[in-house]
Amino acid sequence: MPKLPIVSGKDIVKILHKIGFIHIRTHGSHAILVKQLYNSKITIPVPLHDELAKGTLKSIMNQAGLSLEDLIKLL
Repeated sequence: MPKLPIVSGKDIVKILHKIGFIHIRTHGSHAILVKQLYNSKITIPVPLHDELAKGTLKSIMNQAGLSLEDLIKLL
């Protein structure tokens, strides 16, 4: 299994845009992205750091429903 890539918050925002998330607002150093589903919505705060911590990246991937392979393809 490949290792987690080193990505910035801005890179994650671009990836989430590709899979249907909408940038709602920026609050401090965090971008808030939302995806409306049929009967619910997913809200993900993304820190706009130069390098995201591995745990933060894993959490964002889980919330967005992204696998490691999907993330690498979208980079």
